[in-house]
Amino acid sequence: MAAAARRAGDFVIDRVTFCFCHCRPPGGTAWPLPCRPFSSRPGRRSKLMPLDTVSAVLCLLLLLLAPLALCGIALLNTGLGRSRSAAQSLLGALAIIAVAAIVFCMSGFSFAAYPGNTNYSLDLGSTSWNWIGARPLFLGGLHWTGTPASFAAALEALAAGFAALIPWGSGADRWRLGSVCLVTAVFAAFAFPVVTHWVWGGGWLATLGTSFHLGAGFIDPGGAAAVQALGGLSALAVVWILGPRRTKFSGSSMPRAIPGHHMIYVLLGCLLLLPGWMAFNCLGAILFTGIALPSLVLVALNTLLCAAAALLAAMLVTGLRFRKPDASLCANGWVSGLVVSSALAPYASPAEALLAAALAGGALPFLVEWLEVYAHIDDPSGAIAVHGISGLWGLFVLGLLGGFPPGQMLAQLLGIGTLLGLVFPLLYGMHWLLNKLLRYRTSAEGERLGMDLHELGAGAYPEFVIYGDEFLPR
Repeated sequence: MAAAARRAGDFVIDRVTFCFCHCRPPGGTAWPLPCRPFSSRPGRRSKLMPLDTVSAVLCLLLLLLAPLALCGIALLNTGLGRSRSAAQSLLGALAIIAVAAIVFCMSGFSFAAYPGNTNYSLDLGSTSWNWIGARPLFLGGLHWTGTPASFAAALEALAAGFAALIPWGSGADRWRLGSVCLVTAVFAAFAFPVVTHWVWGGGWLATLGTSFHLGAGFIDPGGAAAVQALGGLSALAVVWILGPRRTKFSGSSMPRAIPGHHMIYVLLGCLLLLPGWMAFNCLGAILFTGIALPSLVLVALNTLLCAAAALLAAMLVTGLRFRKPDASLCANGWVSGLVVSSALAPYASPAEALLAAALAGGALPFLVEWLEVYAHIDDPSGAIAVHGISGLWGLFVLGLLGGFPPGQMLAQLLGIGTLLGLVFPLLYGMHWLLNKLLRYRTSAEGERLGMDLHELGAGAYPEFVIYGDEFLPR
């Protein structure tokens, strides 16, 4: 049993070759990985060797739990929207997951790749800038014998759907189903894989430590950048192109409150998110950071503590401001804590995780209000603040933690700046072009009827829900 336990911990040692050994420029030296929370690693194995049985079973179990996070986001998006668009919202979520998985496996993983795979690089002097992967299409050449790359491909296929689901909630009640399928296909084929390669696939952001001696390179263990911030920035681009829901700002500059129709869906979605998010964070820690298996308990605990701290902070803030806690903002606070955990879970102490998540949860109600009242952004799910801003916050806090080589904060800031200054303009351009090709927004009649009747021909609650028509003059 002891020997099996040692083997279970040994397999992750080769994960530390994630850009520190196999992607360094000729003659370059790599900083060692931070000393916490990694345990001692007496040896390494080839990065393409299959996992031992214990490790492979653990990764498979985590992979089976990860889709719960997608279920939770789908329910949360549906509950925060209107009743007249509930069925379209859930069907759209299924379509997004399906399109993202197929397209990513067809071509996306070719560009995302895995550390040590072939890639296209730009060589400037002695520095090699690894920009994009160069694997065969249709997962060609991937060994299905329990290699880390095979688990990474499966995890990233889910993560592509996760990132594409985030803007779907922001475009609720007005985004056409056909156009979101097209957007998801392009997103999963190009946008998501490129960012994933930079962060998880041994790309230039991940190798900042070997190329420029900036800490351990840009670190994103659970997808705070590759999934959460990317999805949040995509949501911002989508709502700018779609515009607000009709009547949201009509008649005055102050927004009209349009509450979510089903708080039970929202809160149930939050409960489903927790085990799914733990699985995402644990798998990311194993595959992309080289964490030892015994340290996964810290990842799971920090994930729980981040969600709990952010929820309680949001409850406190909304209770003080409105005299009663706001269920939707508290739910979004819970999610913002999970987003922060995507960056911090493997590295932060429990106290550090609690503090960072509490600040995110406490700030969330103000961020949502500012975006709606002052920026005139209609985001029904709050995805821009919850996923975008909270994800960037978690990445920033990671640079403040001790235990990293010098320059880690600069590496994190460079990654954040890349997301804001390069990735976001490209995302906006992608959405702008696709909107010209296949219009995003439904017609005024479709919005009046609701997306269920307009696109699916039947409502989600035909016998139970009656709503007034706010489009008629009063």
